[in-house]
Amino acid sequence: MHSILVIDNEESILLMITMALAKCGFNVEIAADGLEGIKKFDEGSFDLVVTDILMPRLNGNGVIQHIRNSEKKYTPVIAMSGTPWLVKNGDFDAVLPKPTSIQTLVDTVKNLTTTPLSAMASG
Repeated sequence: MHSILVIDNEESILLMITMALAKCGFNVEIAADGLEGIKKFDEGSFDLVVTDILMPRLNGNGVIQHIRNSEKKYTPVIAMSGTPWLVKNGDFDAVLPKPTSIQTLVDTVKNLTTTPLSAMASG
């Protein structure tokens, strides 16, 4: 079972994503902002991260910068944002606008968690 970290400051979004991914067999951990998210990322082991962009304390661009500078820099990261123009596209493995369909999110998560790590590292 793949472990997913979801970072978003909107409780309803966290609940919706958690329910959808858990129903598909993923283990989901949540964080309410970027600082909490990077703390959980550093302490845990995740196969993928989904992060919002506009959040208090540390935004999603700060989260991706932290991840890409860590020992776990090849962890796939999906940005989900109502302001996709603020996303630093080159740093993320996928960018989904808010709102997006649950099916699109699930398909993107499945695609990124089944891609061999060696293929991501070389790409």
